[in-house]
Amino acid sequence: MNPQNNPGFSPEEIANLKAELKRIGKPYQLVEDAENSDEYVNFYFIGMYEGKEVIYDAALYTLRLHHASEVYELAEHEAAKKFPNFNGIRYEEDENGNLLPLSSEEEEIGWFITEMIMEIEEEETVKVQEFIDIDTNHDFGIGLDAALNLEHIDDSTIRKFILEYNEDTISLDETLYSFQSEEEDV
Repeated sequence: MNPQNNPGFSPEEIANLKAELKRIGKPYQLVEDAENSDEYVNFYFIGMYEGKEVIYDAALYTLRLHHASEVYELAEHEAAKKFPNFNGIRYEEDENGNLLPLSSEEEEIGWFITEMIMEIEEEETVKVQEFIDIDTNHDFGIGLDAALNLEHIDDSTIRKFILEYNEDTISLDETLYSFQSEEEDV
């Protein structure tokens, strides 16, 4: 890691973020182009690293979302083994923004992935636990990924996370969890 080439270590960037945090009255700033939801939030906050202030580029998500991602990744892996020319399903839109139909092979692969997801969930093949991963080779500050066993992520969740992270008082649950997709009402 070379802090000189990383703007997230720059005193100017840190001062700018501090000023912005003071202006908005929060200990974090949401990343504007992130697809934030009630299960995933990408934000910047200031913390310490090796005795120096640094900007953390944090992605905080629910354990349920982490589990779903791991299950989907495993299902795609199984699809790649069964369909040799599979390299992901790409949805395309027409000029009006409507989704174009998938090819018959893509549709078959899609159904296979759906069946694999149901099987993986039913057999509880994938188990996940709370974690925090730090990436010191991040292009802006320090990257931080964290999954917590919460129903949703909101302002108070983010504030509590930052406070506990900066005070080094976070206690991660080491229990392994498995989740089922929620049935949608038809």
